Amino acid sequence: MDVDELRSRTLRKVTWRLVPFLCLLYFVNYLDRVNIGFAGPNGLTQELGLSATAFGFASGVFFVGYLLLEVPSNLALHRFGARRWIARIMLTWGVVATAMAFVPNAPTLHVLRFLLGIAEAGFFPGIILYLTYWFPSARRARVVALFMAAVPVSSAIGATVSSLLLQYGEGVFGLSGWRFMFLAEGVPALGLAVVTWLFLTDGPARARWLAPEEREWLTAELAAEQAATERSHGWSLRRALTHPRVLGLAVVYAGVVYGLYALGFFLPTIIAGFEQQYGTRYGVVERGLINAVPYVVSAVVMVWWARHGDRTGERVWHVALPALVGGLAIPVALYLGNPLAAMVAVTVCAVGVLSAMPTFWQLPTRFLTGAAAAGAIGLVNSLGNVSGFVAPYVTGSLRDLTGSQRPGLWLVGLAMVLSAVMALVLGAAPRRPATAEPQVSEQ
Repeated sequence: MDVDELRSRTLRKVTWRLVPFLCLLYFVNYLDRVNIGFAGPNGLTQELGLSATAFGFASGVFFVGYLLLEVPSNLALHRFGARRWIARIMLTWGVVATAMAFVPNAPTLHVLRFLLGIAEAGFFPGIILYLTYWFPSARRARVVALFMAAVPVSSAIGATVSSLLLQYGEGVFGLSGWRFMFLAEGVPALGLAVVTWLFLTDGPARARWLAPEEREWLTAELAAEQAATERSHGWSLRRALTHPRVLGLAVVYAGVVYGLYALGFFLPTIIAGFEQQYGTRYGVVERGLINAVPYVVSAVVMVWWARHGDRTGERVWHVALPALVGGLAIPVALYLGNPLAAMVAVTVCAVGVLSAMPTFWQLPTRFLTGAAAAGAIGLVNSLGNVSGFVAPYVTGSLRDLTGSQRPGLWLVGLAMVLSAVMALVLGAAPRRPATAEPQVSEQ
């Protein structure tokens, strides 16, 4: 059989086997993480007596638990296998997410959000690592983009689903609408934990659903790529966890993540502006549909941009350019008096944030493999998501302090611009050691 035909057939089969299922897992994961944003203005803050600052803390404390266990979790996945470890993550997060439906007061809410971060720690970086076990680097960005499309899809479809649960779940089982939403969105993770255990395969060598020649080609292709990376760089786990380059990548990611989570705080303001300008009131579902617009556009552009990066082989500008555009769009949105125009600017920002992410994850794996890659991906995601705590907390605090969204969102734009600059400074990969053959550095 022709090698190109074998490559195409194998990767197509792997993509259809793994990516839709992983997208489903990430959809549920992301929904359980951010649904507090829908619960807040729809009864949670009033029922539990939360100020904007306390609500911001509840939203962001999730990432403290995330920070603590990302690296150990990813190393455990590398050691014990993705099937077991991802199923374990889903089981524990499903238990905590479901318990959110019965939270009695603000302190308990903060504790459960913290525990949810601990339970989910390692899921996203674990999937990023898992995809490196299945796809060569030349195909990886587009696959990561397809997987990460679950974020905008969750923000789009999930917004409507959460809105419907809020509206029609009021009084079901004697629960408030927001409590029923937590319950209905937490339970699926428990069932999917069992499916994950039965469905996932740890790596190509164990994939009985591939033909023998497909399995042999993919295993050999990935092994050759890993060996080439190790010859070029050969980083140890300790070096990967302490090197300034890896910490710099965490800074890049933090700026992009800051933009992602701050977007959720700005969109309600845009929707309120529509109501004021057009003299109307939107229902819960209508608000969810308007909230979905930037994410639907972002999903399409994100996949196209990642495919373009794979096709050209360029990585750095495919991270820096969307981060820069997204960072500049936020200040523009702040000073547009027309809500429709502001919505366009926010959509541009969302496109920038989400388009930078899939290609970003190709940067660490250009010079890291094995346990070093597992640890570094976990560390970058962990440190980068510190901004997931900072963004909602700072945004809420500045709004309480100044009575305006503008100061907090100026910080969003600045963080994303600095992220773009740092990506350009770091480049795609470190130079080889002096004893190695010279290489062309991709900038």
